[in-house]
Amino acid sequence: MLRETLQGFDRVRALRWEDGALRLLDQRALPQQTLWLAMNTSAEVARAIQALIVRGAPAIGIAAAYGLVLAARECAALPAGQQASAFVAAAEALRAARPTAVNLMWAVDRMRARLADQPDAERALIEARAIEAEDLAANYAMAALGAALIEPGSGVITHCNTGSLATAGLGTALGVIRAGFASRRVARVFAGETRPWLQGARLTAWELLEDGIPAQLIADGAGAYVMSLGLAQWVIVGADRICANGDTANKIGTLSLACAARQFGVRVMVVAPTTTLDFATADGGAIHVEERDARELTDYAGQRVAAPGVVGFNPVFDVTPARLIDAIVTERGVVLAPDADKLRAAFFDQYN
Repeated sequence: MLRETLQGFDRVRALRWEDGALRLLDQRALPQQTLWLAMNTSAEVARAIQALIVRGAPAIGIAAAYGLVLAARECAALPAGQQASAFVAAAEALRAARPTAVNLMWAVDRMRARLADQPDAERALIEARAIEAEDLAANYAMAALGAALIEPGSGVITHCNTGSLATAGLGTALGVIRAGFASRRVARVFAGETRPWLQGARLTAWELLEDGIPAQLIADGAGAYVMSLGLAQWVIVGADRICANGDTANKIGTLSLACAARQFGVRVMVVAPTTTLDFATADGGAIHVEERDARELTDYAGQRVAAPGVVGFNPVFDVTPARLIDAIVTERGVVLAPDADKLRAAFFDQYN
């Protein structure tokens, strides 16, 4: 019954395979403009991931999978002796497009394993479609599990965009919020603006508006004050990587929210598919945190806003220690007060 209800909140798609090309909804143009861009080569997909045309850890993994479909098709036109090496090179370029989100590496590695690095476009398309379908099913499962943790009438804060635009559909953290609203557990939502790309203001607030879910946009620095007023009982976020001990990388600003949540007795929920778990990385200290061009901070809409000579520091993720996280929600279950032992026990087969 909940799944049928949630399908009414699942109308947006970030990507689609159509007429032999990957089409990406340009998330840089939203919400003012709906612009679909056709990707005809794997290099174009890699550049689109780097440029944030498509973003969100699950979505970029799916995009990369389809990028390898294009790579397989490109390689088929090469002499037989060059096909395998060209396919591997395309896979490595996609894998390196953004260094923090583990879903990207997972999807590329899965595609390579299924194809044994032999470019076969038909087999690649079957696998890419399977990756997309599995992510969508995982989101519906996580939505129900996460919503069950929320008491009726609660307020929640979310950060960045974790909805249909960041996944195969419905969303991770935003999927939980949608399910919580549908089951009358979530009464109000505060969406942080998410500087410097404003994913919360441009994307999350727009998705919630489209759904008719009561939401208020807040400045990133307002989260602690909202908590101090007792208006939020949960901070609900996604993840780009979850380490073996539960430390979690997510959009810059998540750590600040988690610290404030501990101060004000607000709980923190991380919602992510098991493809985001990285048991090869022991803790957050080993995560490569992506840094982007400082002009994303010093400029806005092509105009300089900081004084000439101002130097920026632009990490786009931070790492929240497991001790500040109350629940990690995956499609395979919920881990409360996560640590290395609990994650190992919950996902023993994946850990090994």
